[in-house]
Amino acid sequence: MINSQPWGVSDRELYERLRALRTADVDAAVASVVDVAGSAYRRPGAKLVAPTDGNALGAITAGCLDGPVAKLAVEARRSGEMALETFDLTGNDWGLGVGCNGVIDVFVEPLDDSIDPMLRSLENGDPAAALTVVKSDDSAVPVGARTVCTDAGVETDNTRSALPDDALMKLRDTAEAARGDGTSTLASVTREAGDLRVFVDGVEPAPELLLFGAEEDTDAVASFGAEVGFRVTVASPRGGRADPEDFSGADQVHAIHPTDVDSLVETGGRTYAVLLSHNLVDDRLALTTLLEGTEIPYIGVMGPRKRFEELRETAVKDGWSFTRAELDRISAPVGLDLGDGTPTGIAMSIVSEVLAAANDADGGRLSERSGPIHARQEPSRSERSQ
Repeated sequence: MINSQPWGVSDRELYERLRALRTADVDAAVASVVDVAGSAYRRPGAKLVAPTDGNALGAITAGCLDGPVAKLAVEARRSGEMALETFDLTGNDWGLGVGCNGVIDVFVEPLDDSIDPMLRSLENGDPAAALTVVKSDDSAVPVGARTVCTDAGVETDNTRSALPDDALMKLRDTAEAARGDGTSTLASVTREAGDLRVFVDGVEPAPELLLFGAEEDTDAVASFGAEVGFRVTVASPRGGRADPEDFSGADQVHAIHPTDVDSLVETGGRTYAVLLSHNLVDDRLALTTLLEGTEIPYIGVMGPRKRFEELRETAVKDGWSFTRAELDRISAPVGLDLGDGTPTGIAMSIVSEVLAAANDADGGRLSERSGPIHARQEPSRSERSQ
């Protein structure tokens, strides 16, 4: 599913586009936010892809840097050179009313085979971390040197230089942490011949959204889920609709018995489920199957609280005993309180809560949160000047 607004695509769509460009051998440039001091619209790891056809995909700001970044992209495609540019948005140089109030470092590079190991890893459903030198005082280590860390190990088989072994050793823990949680950070490495600034870019495969049920409201939930970057699987129970054309946002549609729904859960803890079959017996069987047969961290149950209590009481009578840990995995009624009872509003409410769960967030109002909107690691001024 391709977003009709290329600026607002999900990470999943962006990496799929990168893979398609590499397969077609299309000249393109990639701009990545590698560091932020203060506030900014996007955090490190955000990307914009600019192919030769001029139809850019993705975003690194809310638009205020489109012109300067476009020029850097043209130069990267033309010359093959890479550039680290710092944009200070704390003043008025970019016009009044700019939504950012920070300093943003953007690395612009040509798209080439050095990104292929990362793309292969994502395609295989595995995380990865790309380590890229964005600034170098060491004549033996060029800007753009890259090594990709995957489940298969360290991959350096590409046309670019690789990071030196001693630098990789110093960055090992940082790279593993980035692979583990999909975060990105700018790190400093000191070598005898000079210092390196290395962008450690962690990426994770798209999370999975499993929808048990094939009623009219399933398609809206599937569509919203796909738009925010989930890989969506619809499980149609007991002879329900199982035509993929009925669920435009779904990647897969299966006809399945509720006691077999655990077979659709991906390993690795990146699957989130919502039960919306509108059949109490089917939802109960699917719920207990998922609790017993998987480690799925979140299971939303459609319907009012009274319905879930009835489901729970029936399960207990059948011999099921809900532990505290199992109840913590269940969200019933599913969804955030948006105050909208329309089918679209309900679907948005459900997907919003699932997205918050996938991002380990509580889904509360940002105005009621203390501190920054996004988790951040502020570099020191001395680090930024290296």
